[in-house]
Amino acid sequence: MAARHHSLSERGQLDLFRALPGDFAPRDAQDLMAYPFFSLSKTPRVAPIDFRTGSIAIRVEAVPDHGMATIWDADILIWAASQIVEARDAGLRTSRLMAATPYEILTFVGRGTSLRDYQRLKAALDRLQSTTISTTLRQPAEGRRHRFSWINEWQERTDRNGRPDGVDLILPDWFYRAVLDDALVLTIDRAYFGLTGGLERWLYRLVRKHGGHQDHGWSFDVAHLHAKSGSLSPLKHFAYDLRAIVGRQALPGYRLGMRRQTDGADILSFVEIDAARLALPTRRRLAAIRSGDKL
Repeated sequence: MAARHHSLSERGQLDLFRALPGDFAPRDAQDLMAYPFFSLSKTPRVAPIDFRTGSIAIRVEAVPDHGMATIWDADILIWAASQIVEARDAGLRTSRLMAATPYEILTFVGRGTSLRDYQRLKAALDRLQSTTISTTLRQPAEGRRHRFSWINEWQERTDRNGRPDGVDLILPDWFYRAVLDDALVLTIDRAYFGLTGGLERWLYRLVRKHGGHQDHGWSFDVAHLHAKSGSLSPLKHFAYDLRAIVGRQALPGYRLGMRRQTDGADILSFVEIDAARLALPTRRRLAAIRSGDKL
């Protein structure tokens, strides 16, 4: 009862932001691109993600009824970030309380609009709400943690005939503040939504975040990549899957390479091949280069 009272009071304190029409550039939050926050498998995952590096700690937990939010579910957060940035840049008021039709969300992220697609959208919203994250990222005091879910709550609207008419959702403050900070958001290639594999989707986001527009590309130790992915796959299988992605050259805008060093370590390298596809305004391109394209 207390939880419901808290939910109603939060909703009552927020202005409603209605989704903007139009087909504009997709934006992604850099923190979500750089760290393991999502399951990379469509098979339900309950095993938590535990990741630590330096002062940064991340723990992602799921419930058996829904499983962990997946990297495909994160498309909804990309849609939300894109809406907020577009509205902010147009001088409009934004809010953590957002309203949209399923059609608007599904078409933006390149999905179908059938009843089955809408049911999958609702399942994704359930996973985003039930997955909990505890992290020290962007906390004012070292070691301090922030705990939240990707969606505080969501509500389905129906018309007079009981047909789906829209959804309202409330974003967590941790995510919303990151999206409003221009230095923490990057434009991504719309072709990302066409990537079908969880690993290649994760890899594109990581490459886009860390690679930025580096003239000579970037490289990662594969064992380090394995840790950053949060994948349950053994390192050997993970490396095999990476080689397959390199063989397909599956990431839009980047050329991939993989080599083995004399000490036996596998190294994945990548270089940008088509900066024009991202169509970044000059101001944002400079911000993207300055804003932490380092590990």
